[in-house]
Amino acid sequence: MIDVSMRQNIIKGGGKMKRGMLVLGLLALVIAVSGASFPSEGKAADIKLKFSNFFPATHQYAILGQQFCDEIKKKTNGKVEMSYYPSGMLTTATKVYEGVVNSVSDIGLSHVEYTRGRFPVTETLCLPMGYPSGYIATQVANDFYDKFRQKEWDAVHVLFFYSTGPQIISTTKKPVKKLEDLKGLKIRAAGRPADVMKNLGGTPVPVEMADIYDGLQRGVVDGLLSSMEVNKGWKTGELIKYATLSWPVGTTFTFYVIMNKGKWEKLPEDVKKAFNEVASQFKDKYAVASNAIDIEGREYLKKFGGQLIPLSTEEAAKWVSAAAPTIDKHTKELEGKKYAKGDIEAYIKFIRERIVHWTKKEKELKIQTPY
Repeated sequence: MIDVSMRQNIIKGGGKMKRGMLVLGLLALVIAVSGASFPSEGKAADIKLKFSNFFPATHQYAILGQQFCDEIKKKTNGKVEMSYYPSGMLTTATKVYEGVVNSVSDIGLSHVEYTRGRFPVTETLCLPMGYPSGYIATQVANDFYDKFRQKEWDAVHVLFFYSTGPQIISTTKKPVKKLEDLKGLKIRAAGRPADVMKNLGGTPVPVEMADIYDGLQRGVVDGLLSSMEVNKGWKTGELIKYATLSWPVGTTFTFYVIMNKGKWEKLPEDVKKAFNEVASQFKDKYAVASNAIDIEGREYLKKFGGQLIPLSTEEAAKWVSAAAPTIDKHTKELEGKKYAKGDIEAYIKFIRERIVHWTKKEKELKIQTPY
């Protein structure tokens, strides 16, 4: 039996329950109408990533990195938000790859020659293949990965590659007008380009670009083997007096933009699609920029009184011939790592064929080149 007082309490409780249900109903309606009032799967800030780039914030390659982040946010309707760390704030140039693998960063930008031997097949791209421009080298690098899908990248997800323009000799005191002038000079060079420098007769010195201005100023190096863009991008044009237009040798640096594999695999399919589309877009942006900033670097050098030293056809041929053994050395090193000689020859043949293809394409598209 339920007495009168108990019945009254139940009735009162039922009233409270009805009022509570009404409040919850109204709250649900507000949430449904406002949509973004409460965080949920797929809403803004749902995915947060860190992007590490060693270039100084004012460098065009760093500016493009920030634009990449902005475009991803726009393309995903705010689902993805990236914290951007240029100037090596998160990981320095030599630590970018490990930083991505070990989740110090989620996305990273650096080049393969900072970790020589880690990407032996990709390093084939950095040999003196005769690249006429960064645009061409960039397109070849991406074609190369699409063709061969090197297993050396299996620990990460590759977004895209890009390349600088061809490396030239720049010096602070002594002009280099012929190959013999390089003897005794300490020239900043890293990775495969360092091998090229040895064959040309100079002494390669591995200096990170973050330290190159100070290195030139203090005489740690007499010059550097680099693309023309560094004159402005790294301000070396304020110190360089002579730039030898040795670009026919055609050595370049191959850069990568990669993502932590675990982070990539956890992304929703629509976000992956957005990343792929933006990566394809920015591959071309970096390609065009590589040419443009080489032109800007050339003008920056001239602004500070630097002289351009062209090579005659005969002299350029001597440089190309002197650099060629670097390719044979690399081939033997790959063979020593159990790569088949036929595969290595296929890599080199493919690169040379794509250089011809993209040289024609560059002309068709009327893309300005520095040389």
